[in-house]
Amino acid sequence: DNRIPWRGDSALGDQGDNGEDLTGGWYDAGDFVKFNFPMAWATVMLEWGFLEFRDAYEAANQTQWMCDSIKWPLDYFLKCHVADDVLYAQVGNGGIDHGSWGRPEEMTMERPAYKIDSSAHGSDLAMETASAFAAG
Repeated sequence: DNRIPWRGDSALGDQGDNGEDLTGGWYDAGDFVKFNFPMAWATVMLEWGFLEFRDAYEAANQTQWMCDSIKWPLDYFLKCHVADDVLYAQVGNGGIDHGSWGRPEEMTMERPAYKIDSSAHGSDLAMETASAFAAG
């Protein structure tokens, strides 16, 4: 379900180096880049708030909406973990992104994907993503 009817699907062609499906997730800070570290942190914060104040979500009849909001980035992170030692860290390029202005549903720019692996380290991202899974 889409609670924001004036927004629709976007970036349905996001892929990894070998064609892995990297659709989903959230854009960062009004841009159209998906930075997985802040996305993982934001996911943990939503999860933490939900764990601490679940009764308030239940009283407001928002439990399912919150669970759906948390599931969206977790599903994306699962797609990003394409091998035991490979985790995609970002989709989109800030330089390319900042050269374009418009609705995400209409973007046509190149959207490269960047990953961490045995030669491109990123233990901070791996741990924050693991935290999102653990709390979720």
